[in-house]
Amino acid sequence: MFTEKLELLIDGVWCQGSNGETTELRNPANDEVLGNLPKATIADLDRALDASEKGFAVWKEMTAMQRWTIMDKAAALIEERKDDIARTLTLENGKALAEATGEVQFAADATRWYAEEGKRAYGRIIPARMPGVRQMVYKEPVGPVAAFAAWNFPSSNVIRKIAGALGAGCSVILKPSDETPGTAIAIGRCFQDAGVPAGVIGIVFGDASEISQHLIASPIPRKVSLTGSTPIGKLLQRQSAEGLKRCTMELGGHAPVIVYDDADLEKALDALVTFKFRNGGQVCTSPTRFYVQKGIYQAFVDGFVERTKNLKVGNGLEEGIQMGPMIAPRRLDVMDEFVEDAKSKGAKVLTGGSRMGQSGYFYAPTVLADVPDDAMIMNEEPFGPLAPITSFTDFDDVISRANSLEFGLASFVFTKDLTKASKTES
Repeated sequence: MFTEKLELLIDGVWCQGSNGETTELRNPANDEVLGNLPKATIADLDRALDASEKGFAVWKEMTAMQRWTIMDKAAALIEERKDDIARTLTLENGKALAEATGEVQFAADATRWYAEEGKRAYGRIIPARMPGVRQMVYKEPVGPVAAFAAWNFPSSNVIRKIAGALGAGCSVILKPSDETPGTAIAIGRCFQDAGVPAGVIGIVFGDASEISQHLIASPIPRKVSLTGSTPIGKLLQRQSAEGLKRCTMELGGHAPVIVYDDADLEKALDALVTFKFRNGGQVCTSPTRFYVQKGIYQAFVDGFVERTKNLKVGNGLEEGIQMGPMIAPRRLDVMDEFVEDAKSKGAKVLTGGSRMGQSGYFYAPTVLADVPDDAMIMNEEPFGPLAPITSFTDFDDVISRANSLEFGLASFVFTKDLTKASKTES
């Protein structure tokens, strides 16, 4: 039962969109309708912008200690409501409930961390070039923030936007994903109940392109923050440049994994299978290109396949589930495309490689071996439960291949040789 009421937050008031338009929210585990999400109109966005400007004027004048008090109370409320928020997260996102619970706990922890950091936004004294002159730097909140959060971590993506802005003394208008709105709303209620002044936090939903374009074009937001794909990041960066708005963005990746002959094979396998398939591989730092040295290649592949076959896939609310569904049907088509392309180029599907079940958006945890470097999956981020594995001979060979893409978000190295590890990292 989905209990979170789906609403917009504008000027401290939870409300529906002014034209009454909504979109269905569905459970990715069974395709059931969870609720109807209101869509913000341009008029609603303008109200949110005006409220954010007024909220910023109030919030920035409060001392860091006063802001800390409210944020600490919000963190306590998130912690108190953790089980309910986690259940909402699993229902709309699909990830295992244990993962969701840990993610909501992170939201409470991060809120406290940002609140503490806000008390330490120190300035500095700069030695003057002339006698009788004192040069001091003060740090001031930059202004209202327009923030956009992805669906894969409905709690942690959202809290980094809200708590980061509030800790710095800024107000924020947040556009979470329309596919995972309930978690953001539940977290927003915790901040409202903790006493955040009206307008300091706004939460809106609707057409992402229309909302981002309208918010960024306004002179009110002075900062833009996005967690999302690289193409969207480039688009928002271009839009922000017109108003010289500061940007912070966490975008896509395609993390290489290098496993040397001397690695502890069992530890490497245990870690990598867990990292690869958490949240169905829908993680921007997920290991996505596996390079294994030839001396242990077959043993690594065999061990990876064995562990993958033992994963329990299903509805994230069920006991013992380790991997849930994809977020939407469109992602199933993408997985099929990656697998078929790899097969056409000579890769072997050792387990998985197809959709699962008759309902929901499940894709089997998949292991592909002997994947050539020109396969699409070795060059484009799969963002799903696909593990492409290939072999390498020596250091120069693997470094060149691992660094062949433009992505640099994350990487993994397994070896017992610290010299080799340091050389790889550099």
